[in-house]
Amino acid sequence: MSRSRHPEVHRSDRVGWLRAAVLGANDGIVSVAGLVVGIAAGGASASTVLATGIAGTVAGAMSMAAGEYVSVQSQADTERADLAVEKRELHDDPHSELEELAAIYRHRGLSPELAQQVAVQLTAHDALAAHARDELGITEELRARPMQAAMASAGAFVSGAALPVLTALLAPHAHVAQVTTAVTVAGLGLTGAMAARAGGAPPLRGAVRVMFWGALAMGAAALIGQLFDTAL
Repeated sequence: MSRSRHPEVHRSDRVGWLRAAVLGANDGIVSVAGLVVGIAAGGASASTVLATGIAGTVAGAMSMAAGEYVSVQSQADTERADLAVEKRELHDDPHSELEELAAIYRHRGLSPELAQQVAVQLTAHDALAAHARDELGITEELRARPMQAAMASAGAFVSGAALPVLTALLAPHAHVAQVTTAVTVAGLGLTGAMAARAGGAPPLRGAVRVMFWGALAMGAAALIGQLFDTAL
Protein backbone atom coordinates (compact mmCIF):
# COMPACT_ATOMS: atom_id res chain seq x y z
CA MET A 1 0.00 0.00 0.00
CA SER A 2 1.45 3.36 -1.02
CA ARG A 3 2.01 6.05 1.56
CA SER A 4 0.72 9.55 1.21
CA ARG A 5 3.26 11.92 -0.26
CA HIS A 6 1.70 14.81 1.59
CA PRO A 7 1.52 13.84 5.28
CA GLU A 8 -0.43 16.33 7.34
CA VAL A 9 1.03 17.70 10.54
CA HIS A 10 -1.50 18.74 13.16
CA ARG A 11 -0.70 20.50 16.41
CA SER A 12 -3.98 20.17 18.28
CA ASP A 13 -2.72 17.03 20.03
CA ARG A 14 -0.08 19.18 21.72
CA VAL A 15 -2.50 21.60 23.33
CA GLY A 16 -2.85 19.79 26.66
CA TRP A 17 0.79 19.14 27.53
CA LEU A 18 1.99 22.34 25.87
CA ARG A 19 -0.34 24.50 27.91
CA ALA A 20 0.62 22.76 31.18
CA ALA A 21 4.35 22.94 30.45
CA VAL A 22 4.30 26.60 29.42
CA LEU A 23 2.13 27.66 32.34
CA GLY A 24 4.25 25.75 34.83
CA ALA A 25 7.58 27.04 33.54
CA ASN A 26 6.38 30.64 33.18
CA ASP A 27 4.83 30.55 36.63
CA GLY A 28 8.11 29.31 38.07
CA ILE A 29 10.09 32.02 36.32
CA VAL A 30 7.80 34.93 37.14
CA SER A 31 6.77 34.08 40.70
CA VAL A 32 10.23 33.17 41.98
CA ALA A 33 11.87 36.02 40.08
CA GLY A 34 9.30 38.36 41.60
CA LEU A 35 10.28 37.18 45.08
CA VAL A 36 13.98 37.55 44.34
CA VAL A 37 13.62 41.00 42.78
CA GLY A 38 11.27 42.25 45.48
CA ILE A 39 13.39 41.23 48.41
CA ALA A 40 16.64 42.28 46.71
CA ALA A 41 15.14 45.72 45.97
CA GLY A 42 14.32 45.97 49.67
CA GLY A 43 18.01 45.67 50.57
CA ALA A 44 18.09 42.07 51.88
CA SER A 45 21.40 40.26 52.19
CA ALA A 46 22.65 37.86 49.52
CA SER A 47 21.94 34.83 51.68
CA THR A 48 18.40 36.03 52.35
CA VAL A 49 17.75 36.63 48.66
CA LEU A 50 19.01 33.15 47.78
CA ALA A 51 17.06 31.49 50.62
CA THR A 52 13.92 33.30 49.50
CA GLY A 53 14.35 32.06 45.94
CA ILE A 54 14.87 28.45 47.03
CA ALA A 55 11.98 28.56 49.49
CA GLY A 56 9.75 30.05 46.81
CA THR A 57 10.76 27.30 44.40
CA VAL A 58 9.94 24.51 46.87
CA ALA A 59 6.68 26.07 48.01
CA GLY A 60 5.60 26.90 44.47
CA ALA A 61 6.38 23.43 43.14
CA MET A 62 4.45 21.79 45.98
CA SER A 63 1.54 24.16 45.45
CA MET A 64 1.47 23.49 41.71
CA ALA A 65 1.63 19.73 42.27
CA ALA A 66 -1.10 19.77 44.90
CA GLY A 67 -3.39 21.99 42.86
CA GLU A 68 -2.91 19.97 39.70
CA TYR A 69 -3.40 16.67 41.54
CA VAL A 70 -6.65 17.78 43.18
CA SER A 71 -7.98 19.22 39.93
CA VAL A 72 -7.13 16.20 37.79
CA GLN A 73 -8.24 13.76 40.49
CA SER A 74 -11.66 15.44 40.46
CA GLN A 75 -11.76 14.92 36.70
CA ALA A 76 -10.73 11.28 37.15
CA ASP A 77 -13.47 10.76 39.74
CA THR A 78 -16.03 12.22 37.35
CA GLU A 79 -14.84 10.01 34.51
CA ARG A 80 -14.99 6.94 36.76
CA ALA A 81 -18.53 7.77 37.88
CA ASP A 82 -19.68 8.36 34.29
CA LEU A 83 -18.19 5.05 33.15
CA ALA A 84 -19.89 3.24 36.02
CA VAL A 85 -23.26 4.69 35.00
CA GLU A 86 -22.64 3.76 31.37
CA LYS A 87 -21.63 0.23 32.31
CA ARG A 88 -24.82 -0.20 34.32
CA GLU A 89 -26.97 1.12 31.49
CA LEU A 90 -25.30 -1.23 29.02
CA HIS A 91 -26.17 -4.13 31.30
CA ASP A 92 -29.74 -3.04 32.04
CA ASP A 93 -30.84 -1.79 28.60
CA PRO A 94 -28.36 -2.74 25.84
CA HIS A 95 -30.89 -2.13 23.05
CA SER A 96 -31.46 1.52 24.00
CA GLU A 97 -27.73 2.03 24.35
CA LEU A 98 -27.18 0.59 20.87
CA GLU A 99 -29.76 2.96 19.44
CA GLU A 100 -28.16 5.85 21.30
CA LEU A 101 -24.80 5.03 19.74
CA ALA A 102 -26.33 4.76 16.26
CA ALA A 103 -28.02 8.14 16.74
CA ILE A 104 -24.64 9.69 17.55
CA TYR A 105 -23.21 8.42 14.27
CA ARG A 106 -26.26 9.60 12.31
CA HIS A 107 -25.83 13.03 13.84
CA ARG A 108 -22.21 13.04 12.64
CA GLY A 109 -23.30 12.47 9.07
CA LEU A 110 -23.52 8.72 8.49
CA SER A 111 -26.50 7.27 6.74
CA PRO A 112 -28.98 5.46 9.02
CA GLU A 113 -27.96 2.07 7.64
CA LEU A 114 -24.24 2.68 8.02
CA ALA A 115 -24.67 4.27 11.45
CA GLN A 116 -26.54 1.19 12.64
CA GLN A 117 -23.89 -1.12 11.19
CA VAL A 118 -21.05 0.82 12.83
CA ALA A 119 -22.87 0.88 16.16
CA VAL A 120 -23.46 -2.87 16.05
CA GLN A 121 -19.85 -3.68 15.18
CA LEU A 122 -18.33 -1.34 17.76
CA THR A 123 -20.71 -2.62 20.43
CA ALA A 124 -19.70 -6.19 19.64
CA HIS A 125 -16.04 -5.25 19.85
CA ASP A 126 -16.13 -3.18 23.08
CA ALA A 127 -19.42 -1.52 23.96
CA LEU A 128 -18.13 0.42 26.96
CA ALA A 129 -15.14 1.81 25.07
CA ALA A 130 -17.39 2.90 22.19
CA HIS A 131 -19.76 4.77 24.50
CA ALA A 132 -16.89 6.24 26.53
CA ARG A 133 -15.26 7.62 23.39
CA ASP A 134 -18.25 8.71 21.32
CA GLU A 135 -20.85 9.56 23.96
CA LEU A 136 -18.74 10.76 26.90
CA GLY A 137 -15.63 11.96 25.06
CA ILE A 138 -13.31 9.82 27.20
CA THR A 139 -10.35 8.19 25.46
CA GLU A 140 -7.41 6.28 26.89
CA GLU A 141 -4.96 8.85 25.55
CA LEU A 142 -6.80 11.74 27.24
CA ARG A 143 -7.79 9.99 30.48
CA ALA A 144 -7.10 12.00 33.62
CA ARG A 145 -3.85 10.91 35.31
CA PRO A 146 -3.54 12.87 38.57
CA MET A 147 -0.06 11.81 39.67
CA GLN A 148 1.42 12.29 36.22
CA ALA A 149 -0.14 15.74 36.00
CA ALA A 150 1.12 16.69 39.47
CA MET A 151 4.70 15.62 38.76
CA ALA A 152 4.73 17.31 35.35
CA SER A 153 3.40 20.56 36.78
CA ALA A 154 5.91 20.58 39.64
CA GLY A 155 8.77 19.72 37.29
CA ALA A 156 7.85 22.51 34.90
CA PHE A 157 7.68 25.00 37.78
CA VAL A 158 11.09 23.98 39.12
CA SER A 159 12.67 24.18 35.67
CA GLY A 160 11.38 27.72 35.29
CA ALA A 161 12.29 28.77 38.84
CA ALA A 162 15.86 27.56 38.35
CA LEU A 163 16.52 30.58 36.15
CA PRO A 164 15.99 33.32 38.76
CA VAL A 165 17.51 31.19 41.54
CA LEU A 166 20.73 30.64 39.59
CA THR A 167 20.77 34.31 38.65
CA ALA A 168 20.47 35.31 42.30
CA LEU A 169 23.32 32.95 43.12
CA LEU A 170 25.70 34.17 40.42
CA ALA A 171 24.86 37.86 39.95
CA PRO A 172 26.70 40.59 41.90
CA HIS A 173 24.68 41.27 45.02
CA ALA A 174 24.45 45.00 44.37
CA HIS A 175 22.73 44.34 41.04
CA VAL A 176 20.68 41.21 41.77
CA ALA A 177 17.35 42.92 41.11
CA GLN A 178 18.42 44.41 37.80
CA VAL A 179 20.20 41.30 36.53
CA THR A 180 17.35 39.00 37.61
CA THR A 181 14.83 41.21 35.85
CA ALA A 182 16.83 41.23 32.63
CA VAL A 183 17.49 37.48 32.68
CA THR A 184 13.88 36.72 33.59
CA VAL A 185 12.46 38.80 30.75
CA ALA A 186 14.91 37.17 28.32
CA GLY A 187 13.99 33.71 29.61
CA LEU A 188 10.30 34.45 29.25
CA GLY A 189 10.91 35.62 25.70
CA LEU A 190 12.63 32.33 24.91
CA THR A 191 9.91 30.16 26.44
CA GLY A 192 7.21 32.25 24.79
CA ALA A 193 8.84 31.93 21.39
CA MET A 194 9.36 28.17 21.80
CA ALA A 195 5.76 27.63 22.91
CA ALA A 196 4.42 29.69 20.03
CA ARG A 197 6.60 27.83 17.52
CA ALA A 198 5.51 24.45 18.90
CA GLY A 199 1.89 25.53 18.65
CA GLY A 200 2.26 26.86 15.11
CA ALA A 201 1.96 30.56 16.04
CA PRO A 202 4.45 33.35 15.18
CA PRO A 203 7.37 33.08 17.67
CA LEU A 204 7.89 36.84 17.94
CA ARG A 205 4.29 37.45 18.99
CA GLY A 206 4.50 34.72 21.62
CA ALA A 207 7.77 36.12 22.95
CA VAL A 208 6.60 39.73 23.14
CA ARG A 209 3.39 39.04 25.05
CA VAL A 210 5.07 37.00 27.81
CA MET A 211 7.98 39.43 28.03
CA PHE A 212 5.53 42.31 28.51
CA TRP A 213 3.74 40.66 31.42
CA GLY A 214 7.00 39.44 32.90
CA ALA A 215 8.50 42.93 32.86
CA LEU A 216 5.31 44.29 34.43
CA ALA A 217 5.53 41.71 37.21
CA MET A 218 9.20 42.48 37.88
CA GLY A 219 8.48 46.20 38.03
CA ALA A 220 5.68 45.66 40.54
CA ALA A 221 7.87 43.38 42.66
CA ALA A 222 10.72 45.91 42.71
CA LEU A 223 8.31 48.68 43.72
CA ILE A 224 6.94 46.65 46.61
CA GLY A 225 10.46 45.80 47.75
CA GLN A 226 11.47 49.46 47.78
CA LEU A 227 8.35 50.42 49.71
CA PHE A 228 9.20 47.93 52.44
CA ASP A 229 12.91 48.36 53.02
CA THR A 230 13.98 45.09 54.67
CA ALA A 231 17.76 45.43 54.78
CA LEU A 232 19.12 42.62 56.93
